[in-house]
Amino acid sequence: MALPRVFTPAEVDALIPRLTELVAEQLRRQSVVEEGLAELARVAGGLPATIEPTDDDSQDIVRLKVELAGRIKSYDDGWREVQKLGAVVKDPQIGLLDFYGNVDGKLVWLCWRYGEESLRYWHELESGYSGRRPLRADTRERLWN
Repeated sequence: MALPRVFTPAEVDALIPRLTELVAEQLRRQSVVEEGLAELARVAGGLPATIEPTDDDSQDIVRLKVELAGRIKSYDDGWREVQKLGAVVKDPQIGLLDFYGNVDGKLVWLCWRYGEESLRYWHELESGYSGRRPLRADTRERLWN
């Protein structure tokens, strides 16, 4: 397994305009998937066990399942694009992303959430969102990479 890319705060900050665009699109796609699920459930009288078309499905249900599968594929592809930039998707519902960073020689998470204009938080690898710490100026200077 390849070692993860380790980012500096400045490198993450440089990605934020693109990440903002990508995550905004992902949140839109998420809504589109949810709308497709709701429509399928309405027409089918409940959510089917699978979105794979079956012989028992009406033409309307087959059409909705095929459309939904395409929407889900677009959604999955969008997160792969975010991951190609080096982000680890922590919570796709809110656009929470982490990047590996280094402070005082220790691997940490640099934590960014959709809507934040710059990288402002970090946390230990073992802690989650609730363990986020402010990325103060003195922290930025502490041996990043």
